[in-house]
Amino acid sequence: MFAKDIGIDLGTANVLIFVKGQGIVLNEPSVVAIDSETKKPLAVGLEAREMLGRTPGSVQAIRPMKDGVIADFEITEVMLDYFLKKINGKSLFSKPRILICCPSNITQVEKNAIKEAAERTGAKKVYIEEEPKVAATGAGLNISAPSGNMVVDIGGGTTDIAVLSLGSIVTSSSIKIAGNTFDSDIIKYIKEKYKLLIGDRTAEDIKLTIGTVYKGDKNKKMEVRGRNLTTGLPSTITISSEEIEEALKDSVNVIIETTKKVLEETPPELSADIIDKGIILTGGGALIEGLDELLKKELDVPVYIAESPLTCVAEGAGILLNNLYLIEK
Repeated sequence: MFAKDIGIDLGTANVLIFVKGQGIVLNEPSVVAIDSETKKPLAVGLEAREMLGRTPGSVQAIRPMKDGVIADFEITEVMLDYFLKKINGKSLFSKPRILICCPSNITQVEKNAIKEAAERTGAKKVYIEEEPKVAATGAGLNISAPSGNMVVDIGGGTTDIAVLSLGSIVTSSSIKIAGNTFDSDIIKYIKEKYKLLIGDRTAEDIKLTIGTVYKGDKNKKMEVRGRNLTTGLPSTITISSEEIEEALKDSVNVIIETTKKVLEETPPELSADIIDKGIILTGGGALIEGLDELLKKELDVPVYIAESPLTCVAEGAGILLNNLYLIEK
């Protein structure tokens, strides 16, 4: 049995695993359910996500990653170990080489924590690579050429914005406003406007079903169930996509302003390339209706959504595993 090369997109919301020669073999939520008393893991991934917000007192559903970095070291290790066993990434005779992607502005300490967690699951060698670089590669951009490429990667915990040239990041910024923030914005909006309390799962469903940030289909409506804060009883309301646009406005503006700032710091020659090629949107957040249109209007630069925004980072990790010299140089 030969050692496998494995690429891991260790996201705040989802973990994707790419195995060299096989493609993406796993895509599951980054959630672990544990027994509160014994601290033993009961379920990981999809099974654990089903338990979010629905567990009895003795069971805790935990997201061990926060804002793209490890918030709970032990639980992250349990999760990685479980996923690697699930894909047969570990065997008695093989120790895989693992490439893990992380946000662009995390500290060396946080990088070491991610590396250590992977090493302890039995990796022979661990490479850490910055997410925007990997996402751009997965979106099909030739980042090793001497010309500017710009990527906006909106994940679950962070949005990474970067301009790349000659295989490296020239200017970048990473902010802790992304998919999970959008969910929180929706929860807060409904709580304040309708005095209705909803959970994270419901907020995510609303975002995916009728979420829009710019001149979308304003007539989309959806029934939402939750707990009425005044009576304490279950209650149902109808919410429109126009209201979701209102709820997400502030967070989306921060992403736009940060993207502008990165563009302002970009050398003029590379800026000219970006006007020609446009900006590529990757990550789950790229799928929110109207975001590409809004960025195009605000930045006056063409904006395109990657072909498969959700899997760009994992696919990019696969390409880099085939060209390890790009990482090792």
